[in-house]
Amino acid sequence: MKRYPTALLFGLLSLTSQLAHADIVDDAIGNIQQAINDAYKPDNSRSDDDDRYDARRSSDSRQYNDRRRQLEDRRQRLDERQRQLDDDRRRLEDDERRLEEDDDR
Repeated sequence: MKRYPTALLFGLLSLTSQLAHADIVDDAIGNIQQAINDAYKPDNSRSDDDDRYDARRSSDSRQYNDRRRQLEDRRQRLDERQRQLDDDRRRLEDDERRLEEDDDR
């Protein structure tokens, strides 16, 4: 009675190992074929990946440039406001000086 389950177990193991070997061999053959196709026709599917990568990089670059321009515009507005505040401060100091000079007289 032990012989039947043991034989069945070994039979199943040998079948599954053969199927696993067949899958490995099939994958290897597929990879070799893809490598050969890429070597002789490099503008196949790989160029699609490259195009997507270039488009994404271009989009990232565009976003970076847009953000950089926004920051530069903001910096210019802040500089202009600072100049206006400096001018106001000078006028205020001038007015205070005149007031004190007038008060001293």
